[in-house]
Amino acid sequence: MRKFFLLLAVILVIISCTNTKMPVEESPDHISSNPSGKGSQLEIAMVQGEGHNHPLMAIWVEDDKGNYLQTLYVAESIGKGIFQHGDASRGFWKPGEIQRPAAVPRWAHQRGIKSDKGLYLPTPTNPVPDAYTGPTPAQSFVLHTRLDEPGIKKFRVLFEINQTWDWNEFWTNNKYPDDEEYKTSCQPALVYYTNIDMEDPKEKYVMEVVGRSHHSGASGELFTDLETLTTALHIAEEIVVRIKAQ
Repeated sequence: MRKFFLLLAVILVIISCTNTKMPVEESPDHISSNPSGKGSQLEIAMVQGEGHNHPLMAIWVEDDKGNYLQTLYVAESIGKGIFQHGDASRGFWKPGEIQRPAAVPRWAHQRGIKSDKGLYLPTPTNPVPDAYTGPTPAQSFVLHTRLDEPGIKKFRVLFEINQTWDWNEFWTNNKYPDDEEYKTSCQPALVYYTNIDMEDPKEKYVMEVVGRSHHSGASGELFTDLETLTTALHIAEEIVVRIKAQ
């Protein structure tokens, strides 16, 4: 009888260990942009949060007065105006031309280039150069990039991120029933930023949320009311910028 209970205890321990989910540490993806740039080298690390599910993003630089200087990285679908699931006219998905003004509108309007369609977005005929675009990382990542030109001492790095169809109790699917662009976004894009002074460098710069973008991308205005956002605030757990030695 004692052997029976001992065997039963061993079996229960094995079952318990088998059913226990151990956390898996994933190494971040490493991506690069603008390898031919001559300015400061930056490393931008984004740690995914619990709300992360293939978001779109844009990263860019402004001067210390808020004037757009350059793009560092933008999701390829936005930068080229072609989405992998953009055309279902033949009964199956294939790449197709689409513009999504609600995706990263702060970046789009700050960039300030209007297409022949009247939108502040790249198109297949006028895309963002390859050096600044790439596939959207599926998880945490580190972007290795650099500024176009040397000698810029004070600047801001901005990071806009948006996840499609992330409804919540405030940003519902019928909040703006006649606005088709809103329905492609729901909770608006979030904008993170940090100020960098190359004459007083820090070990790292933790980016902070500065506001949200327009819900349908109708303008580049930045809104500071964030109390209605939920899962959008957890797409990224942390975003850190580091200056790399030349």
